[in-house]
Amino acid sequence: MSDPEAVARAIVLRQLTMRPRSRSQLAQKLRERGCPQDVAARVLDRMTEVGLVDDEAYAELLVRSKRATRGLARRALASELRSHGIEPEVADEALDAVGSEQERALAEELVAKRLRTLQGLDAQVQARRLAGMLARKGYPGEVAWPVIRDALAAASEHQRD
Repeated sequence: MSDPEAVARAIVLRQLTMRPRSRSQLAQKLRERGCPQDVAARVLDRMTEVGLVDDEAYAELLVRSKRATRGLARRALASELRSHGIEPEVADEALDAVGSEQERALAEELVAKRLRTLQGLDAQVQARRLAGMLARKGYPGEVAWPVIRDALAAASEHQRD
């Protein structure tokens, strides 16, 4: 019979070659494969010691990636980190990199991009669709509505002649 630690190590290494993962995700994978809990803990502790499993780096990577690709706000990013098994303290530290000015600037970019596809619609319809888009991305109303009002006020189609 093969060594359970060797099997667990192989599972973890195979998972990490596919993409970065949190310690929680790796522990879940080991549980799914029937790895004894004490063996999984030892293997994950060792992988953490050598730097192959680093939840802080993973959280920072996830925050940067999700902001760049999907334009998510702090609230949505926090939910994403929780779903990946990142501890709240680690998540808070990673989210500290997202300032309110950055969040507003990203919301403005998203609204400007989306507004181009909404031309010709009534201003109320545009506002509702923009608000829904920002809400799905985790932007709070106190960020979303001023950005939407500013964008609609600046839109040439809503200017008075």
